[in-house]
Amino acid sequence: MRNMPVKPSIATALLLAALGSYGNAYAQGAPQAITEKRTDVVQLASGYRASKLSGADVYNRNKDAIGTLDDLIVSPGGDRGTYAILSVGGFLGMGKHLVAVPFNDLQIDNRRVVLPDATRKSLAALPEFKYAPD
Repeated sequence: MRNMPVKPSIATALLLAALGSYGNAYAQGAPQAITEKRTDVVQLASGYRASKLSGADVYNRNKDAIGTLDDLIVSPGGDRGTYAILSVGGFLGMGKHLVAVPFNDLQIDNRRVVLPDATRKSLAALPEFKYAPD
């Protein structure tokens, strides 16, 4: 097999094409937009894990227990935010009523979950939340 000399102009074009695509992602030949955002991991690590919040009692500003944090749900597409699924009413898990409230409405104060202006009655009046079938 014989070595074929590569013309300098072809080599330059190949090099420029390779450098021009550096940092771009391609899927099946089409450019893909990738956005990167730096996260302060130290600050993030001091946040609250969903697994630790699950089952936490929820209080109002009068320190009345008004429900239990059952779950957190991120809306499809993430465009509508995260919702807290609260269990209200019932006794020993019987007759509980699940409701969805925007997670941003909750406050976490001294490891206590607070929904300041809510009452058991106001939460029970919300439409019942039902999980979609798996």
